[in-house]
Amino acid sequence: MIGKRLFKGDTIGIVAPAGIESIEKISIGIERLKKLGFKVKEGKNIYKKWGFFAGEDKERAQDIMDMFEDDKVDMILCVRGGYGSMRILPYLNFNKIRRNPKIFMGYSDITVLLNLFCKKEGLITFHGPMLTSDLDNEYTLKSFLFTVTKGFEPYIIENPAENPMISVSNKNAEGRIVGGNLTLICSTLGTPYEIDTKDKILFIEDVGEAPYRIDRMLTQLFLAGKLQQCSGFILGQFTDCKGEQKEDSFSLQQVIENRVISLNKPVLMNFMCGHDNPKYTLPVGAKAKLNCKNSSIEILQPVVAR
Repeated sequence: MIGKRLFKGDTIGIVAPAGIESIEKISIGIERLKKLGFKVKEGKNIYKKWGFFAGEDKERAQDIMDMFEDDKVDMILCVRGGYGSMRILPYLNFNKIRRNPKIFMGYSDITVLLNLFCKKEGLITFHGPMLTSDLDNEYTLKSFLFTVTKGFEPYIIENPAENPMISVSNKNAEGRIVGGNLTLICSTLGTPYEIDTKDKILFIEDVGEAPYRIDRMLTQLFLAGKLQQCSGFILGQFTDCKGEQKEDSFSLQQVIENRVISLNKPVLMNFMCGHDNPKYTLPVGAKAKLNCKNSSIEILQPVVAR
């Protein structure tokens, strides 16, 4: 299930499923979208504050439902991540999502929504920049616009030539893409909303987590059988994840080698997607192929409708 492609003049609905954001940053983001030629509709509750959330749980969920039901809204874009998306899951109406498929985009804390919409309703969602992300970055903007306006045919995702993806084998893998922020993936284990990795390509990224924490989360996924079930892996940006460089500590690279590469599955590393720039847009739920020989991700199906 896919939403329709975006054209200039179409309307992007803005929602805040998680943390609060300043009026100034929201305004800058809205003006940026308007300069790109899009109309903007603001969610009713995006300026609210309830503790460290952008409004109460039911309010944040209702904004998402309203955007899916609004025929004038063509795409739904999240303001930011932070924390809070998990709390709204019981208040979402998946029948409404099924009847009104649309482009839905975000990252970080929004990971839980991206994977759940895909798992429950088969809706292809998008791990990509949000309203307050740096869409001024050339590669981020190009990937964003191409995906939502021209992703109606199979296409190939490659890193900038000066910073290519790294392959650890010549094996290829196929499967639907799932994943996003590693911390959020682990947070849903043992719940009705946990990620399904069977025969899937698992994409992971994170920010500000020391190597031992990355190891702990990957071990949790391993013990849950999630890593073994994957057909392959895409490793994105692990921003500020070096931790203290003690002599007896594992580096992030050693953790990845021990917990992921040791599984002898196809792996592409250094994909420019996560909590840094450039921030490429990745379709969650799309059929894809990891071309490890060419260090590219081949999207095998349309991700938006003509």
